[in-house]
Amino acid sequence: MSYAITPPPVPSLPIAGSDQRFPVRRIFCIGRNYAEHAREMGATVDKDTPLFFTKPADAVVTDGADVIYPQATHDLHHEVEMVVALGGGGRDLSAAQAGDLVWGYGVGLDLTRRDLQAIAKAKSHPWDVAKGFDHSAPVSALHPAREVTLHADTALTLAVNGQQRQHGRLGDMVHGVNEIIATLSRLFELKAGDLIFTGTPAGVSALQRGDRFRAELEGVAVLEGRVV
Repeated sequence: MSYAITPPPVPSLPIAGSDQRFPVRRIFCIGRNYAEHAREMGATVDKDTPLFFTKPADAVVTDGADVIYPQATHDLHHEVEMVVALGGGGRDLSAAQAGDLVWGYGVGLDLTRRDLQAIAKAKSHPWDVAKGFDHSAPVSALHPAREVTLHADTALTLAVNGQQRQHGRLGDMVHGVNEIIATLSRLFELKAGDLIFTGTPAGVSALQRGDRFRAELEGVAVLEGRVV
């Protein structure tokens, strides 16, 4: 097959301890999945109707690359999240079936142009420009699920310039991983290569040029970088 233009490269993430890489197909995100974060944003959690949005696959920032401060904002916020990578897919899955799709885990930042999000919320507009911009999804190396043990007390943390800003536990999530995957499968056909950002705990705040950050999913993955 020939193309009219050169096809873009496939976005991918490193795999811890391997020379192979994980190709990224789509990025799904769930909002308001930690009650304290929802409250700090002046919102409530609707457990029956999870809030989902997406980012483009090429928004990932990997391999320790700098995060470029985006255009069109003066209020870039960090949101640390556990990232789930899918090794299979399907539609209308049960929670038990959903768990079998998980290929690996990492930690990432759902970067948000908060000023643009506030405007969108005020006008009841979608969040695309606030969430799906270039370089908006820094992600660590992935760790295969077979090598990972997670529990309710597993901590999710973010420090900026050596000062802790966010801290939560996976047990604080309103919707668990299997539930998130199953619900998404009733809205989209999921496929291998999909990433899911699983929500952020309280403590979100602004990043500035020159800031250095360290995100950690306790005992699993670490993401370090700087904003330029």
